[in-house]
Amino acid sequence: MTSRERIETTLAHKEPDILPMDFGGGFQTGIAVSMVYKLRQALGLDAPGTPVKVIEPYQMLGEIKSDLKDALGIDTAAVSGTGTIFGFNQENWKEWEMSDGTPVLVPGLFNTEYEENGELFQYPEGDTSVDPSGTMPAGGHFFDSIIRQDPIDEDKLNPEDNLEEFSILSDSEVEHYKNLAEKLYTQTDKALFCTIGGLSFGDIALVPAPWVKHPKGIRDIQEWYMSTALRPDYIKTVFDKQADIALENLKLLNNAVGDKISVIQTNGTDFGTQNGPFLSPDQYKELYFPYQKRLHDWIHENTNWKIFIHSCGSIYPLLGHIVDAGFDILNPVQCSATNMDPVQLKKEYGKDLVFWGGGVDTQKTLPFGTPDEVREEVKERIEVLGEGGGFVFCSIHNVVANVPIENLLAMFETVKKYR
Repeated sequence: MTSRERIETTLAHKEPDILPMDFGGGFQTGIAVSMVYKLRQALGLDAPGTPVKVIEPYQMLGEIKSDLKDALGIDTAAVSGTGTIFGFNQENWKEWEMSDGTPVLVPGLFNTEYEENGELFQYPEGDTSVDPSGTMPAGGHFFDSIIRQDPIDEDKLNPEDNLEEFSILSDSEVEHYKNLAEKLYTQTDKALFCTIGGLSFGDIALVPAPWVKHPKGIRDIQEWYMSTALRPDYIKTVFDKQADIALENLKLLNNAVGDKISVIQTNGTDFGTQNGPFLSPDQYKELYFPYQKRLHDWIHENTNWKIFIHSCGSIYPLLGHIVDAGFDILNPVQCSATNMDPVQLKKEYGKDLVFWGGGVDTQKTLPFGTPDEVREEVKERIEVLGEGGGFVFCSIHNVVANVPIENLLAMFETVKKYR
């Protein structure tokens, strides 16, 4: 099979020729730039000191180029936009060195000047005349959002303020998606994984709006979570108008790329903590379900795309509603969380959901285990989740920096052996 056929067979809950694998298709299935560099060095793909491009500057994910995909056996390619979470475009690349010595390429408006204490700030649209919107602590490897919310005046709260970032795709952005999908579809055999902004309702990584210079509305993470209980009508108004815009963008995207893409991500909102969901199934059904289903019904009625949900943590009690909302693919399958046992998940939801992830634990096993422990866990997950199809191998969320390269190589070697 080609990579595309392999993924699409798996999405149909059938067994392909070999187990498909994704790294780099989406922004939660990536690899930290420092680890991409180490992989390329270990596999002899680059001369020492050759920089790796940072394709997502918030999480500092590295570009997985075609030669690395071929070396590892990756079956996906990413179709995403031109912008970044900090509001500047992926262009005018310049060389830079991270604090751990990794040589990288970053966009021209990416701030590379460390503070005296080793902290690094990023600014919305790269504009250093306004307050920074992201911070990487000294010795860190990715950014956290900086909360820039004015004190809330309950009488002046306006849902329109939380809709500032949602807009109809520009003609140039639509053309970008069209050209990129055409190129990847005709020049590679990879399955295309599409990401566009504005489809995910209440994604807490996006609520602070690090790309907006002066965000208004509810932008504090704690305040937003409390508002889902204390101000549900406000949240529903935001979601309803966001859904209107999202539907228009889905129509534009469909006209541009058609059925060249295999997968589209519509959710990045984390509904789980380590020990359970942060809301009840009834709350999910009332607050999120109607807007997700509205988008998903249109997608399923008008395209052949399969719908991807990323949601970390312990979300077992929500899975029935997640299926009913029209999601086809579950990621990251955080097996280390409470009630997320892979055997039980496969037994109960293996016919309804494709498991995209769950291949190895990135909290403990991959960064802190031995190579043999990595091999054993990868082998076990392939046996459990791969039976009968419906499993795309990927780690549980992004491969983070500081993973021993021996462990990462052990993961890929084991996939190759048992896939």
